[in-house]
Amino acid sequence: MSSLRPATIAVVATLLPVAALGQGVTLPPFERVELENGTVLVLAEKHDVPLVGVHALIRGGAITDPQGLSGIASLLAGMLEKGAGERDAPAFAEAVAAVGGELAAAGEREAITISGDFLARDVDLMVELLADMLIRPILDRAEMQKLRDRSINFIRAAKDSNLHALVPVYGDAFLFGDHPYGPPAFGSETSLQEIQQRELLAYYGEHVGADRLIIAAVGDFDVAAMQEKLTAAFGAWRPAAAALPEVAATAPQPGRRVLLIDKPGATQTYFWLANVGVAIDYPQRAALDLANTLFGGRFTSMLNTELRVNSGLTYGARSILTRPSQPGSVAISSFTKTATTIEAIDMAIDVLSRFRESGIDPELIKSAKNYVLGQYPPKFETASQLAEQLAELELYGLDRNHVDAYADAIAGADGETISSVIGQVFPAPADLVFVLLGDAELIREDISKYGPVTELPITEPRFSVPEAGAD
Repeated sequence: MSSLRPATIAVVATLLPVAALGQGVTLPPFERVELENGTVLVLAEKHDVPLVGVHALIRGGAITDPQGLSGIASLLAGMLEKGAGERDAPAFAEAVAAVGGELAAAGEREAITISGDFLARDVDLMVELLADMLIRPILDRAEMQKLRDRSINFIRAAKDSNLHALVPVYGDAFLFGDHPYGPPAFGSETSLQEIQQRELLAYYGEHVGADRLIIAAVGDFDVAAMQEKLTAAFGAWRPAAAALPEVAATAPQPGRRVLLIDKPGATQTYFWLANVGVAIDYPQRAALDLANTLFGGRFTSMLNTELRVNSGLTYGARSILTRPSQPGSVAISSFTKTATTIEAIDMAIDVLSRFRESGIDPELIKSAKNYVLGQYPPKFETASQLAEQLAELELYGLDRNHVDAYADAIAGADGETISSVIGQVFPAPADLVFVLLGDAELIREDISKYGPVTELPITEPRFSVPEAGAD
């Protein structure tokens, strides 16, 4: 991304609107404007329906959570909906609902996001509410305490009823440790309990400001008029008080180690086998997407075919790639009956071995290409979807070819390139981090064959092993 901050810089893109290119898409023409205070506007017209989609990002997110206060960015995001400007929480919600609009905030790994949809006739209200949320949030103490306590209760409830969703959270904490990608973006029971209003106000002042802001808007408006509205609303806003921290890359980890989360009485074992993968700007992204599709990215993938269809060991098995600004994780995720824990994990490892060692059949590659190209265009259909895509390109410093050239890259990927990517990205079976959640008494001895075992009770209010650092 450009670091220039003169008066106003406008960059006009000149490609075609979103349209079919075979089975690919291109982004619409858009203008990129950087204001004097560092705010970036990315604006595109789309006149087919009288709607405007907006996606605002505050760069930073969970990676800026202070030590021991993980979840504060996520908590702040929630508070942005709980009253702003002259409207308290009910009045703010009513202002959005009264015009049939939508406006929602979320705290993510590398950004706080606000997404919205409004009728074009209500665009002035949209800008007003967005500016109130970001520049004039109320951050009421009582509302904060309610939201914080509800977040803690959601985590506790998940430990009873949504174990599958928690395993990757434990996984990231075990894989990345004290790295910014380790602590969960939504926090833990321990870290959330430590957040008071004074910490929230301090975090807002340090990490929310004009120099962190990206606003992408797409819809039924005139670009010049929208630029004028947004500049009037945000052009005089202050910068964030703190510098945006840089995130270092983490290398893949050699060898094996195991984290066992003990849930006595569990009838199933949830498992996550992973290592460090690649970042969002990985050059062979298209070939990697094809490889992941074949391995564990669709119902007919190798993992799901072996673990579900052929053996009946699980209702589902998949491979998951997370690709933030620095290398994220590449993981196998599944679950099985307690009695078949070892059989299922051994089978997943065997599939991984065969995937790395065997070539890919040309017919399977053709099938994967059709699947990926079929899944891609629906991500760009609406104004709000386009606004999100434009904002994320700016966030990660990617140019429009990340989207526009994707279909051609998929079509041009061959077996040799895909095989090379598999060897580069998917971990060797000897280099895996294992995270298992189940009844430790029944599986503890058997899983020790995978490597040294660290044990954590599910009642532990943190997601990390205490001596490895707080989350």
